[in-house]
Amino acid sequence: MTTQTLETAQDTRTVRLAAGDGWLTVCDRSLLTPGRGVAALLPDGRQVALFLDRAGRTYAIDNRDPFTGAYVLSRGLVGSEGGQPFVASPLLKQRFDLATGACLDDDEVSVPVFEVRAD
Repeated sequence: MTTQTLETAQDTRTVRLAAGDGWLTVCDRSLLTPGRGVAALLPDGRQVALFLDRAGRTYAIDNRDPFTGAYVLSRGLVGSEGGQPFVASPLLKQRFDLATGACLDDDEVSVPVFEVRAD
């Protein structure tokens, strides 16, 4: 799946993730703070890390750090490289592209991304 950005309008929309043939409501968009992550537990037991960038775009990636197995990416440091937002794992500092899930420090590693929208 690919990550889809959301409109920048501030309102009480909910953040929803693509789930099978439908959309799963995860949280109110008002719970997201630019530059900080939030973790959510999905019905299938997976964890998702949600991020809102300073331009108002929302991203969702798997919360599991593939290097350590710890569910910590939502607690990572958010930054950008060449205009592309990333999160750096709080443990070993590997950076993951928020749009694609690709690890910017190891071409062979990535995390799943979730398509996201607001309603």
